[in-house]
Amino acid sequence: MNEVLILILCAVIAYLLGSISFSYIFTKKIRHEDIRKKGSGNAGTTNVLRSYGWGMGLLVFAGDVLKGLLAALIGLHFGGTIGLCVAGVFAIVGHNYSCFLNFKGGKGIAATIGVLLIIQTIPTLIIFTVAIIIVISTKIMSIGSIIGLILSAVAAIIVAPGDPYHYIAVIVIAILGIWSHRENIERLMHGNERKLSLSKK
Repeated sequence: MNEVLILILCAVIAYLLGSISFSYIFTKKIRHEDIRKKGSGNAGTTNVLRSYGWGMGLLVFAGDVLKGLLAALIGLHFGGTIGLCVAGVFAIVGHNYSCFLNFKGGKGIAATIGVLLIIQTIPTLIIFTVAIIIVISTKIMSIGSIIGLILSAVAAIIVAPGDPYHYIAVIVIAILGIWSHRENIERLMHGNERKLSLSKK
């Protein structure tokens, strides 16, 4: 099969996988409510966590990580390194702009973790740990997410200086994540970003 066609198929499959909204599915099936009508209205892990507690939040987080990981593995299997990078980017685009939710979605952090676990496993595990420590210390999810995205881009340039597909993909992914947090960044600048409750709901 033509290499370009393979990459297009990887992108389409990854986008559709990314578009699956576990926040919408789980809250609709378990709580019979639309997450888009709760809290911030964002169809993502953090809004689920704030609205329904850690149990539901972690369930959504796991689903989103797994879909990012699966999309990346499919891209790697069929398209090699380039397929991995293309699929990784499109899985996150799917999460952020889901075709099943009128091209809206979450901020893509959990899906990003799943993708980056395949692209750069060890750096991602280290950065994820650092991000968790930051979130626990500050009680602000967006700070941990944004710092984690920046560190991931820096790590990609250091870890794979000879592989442009690798670090370009991670930089694009970081930009997508930071762009999705633009409202959070504005609130952080004004000192009114909402803190996360670390107690069980």
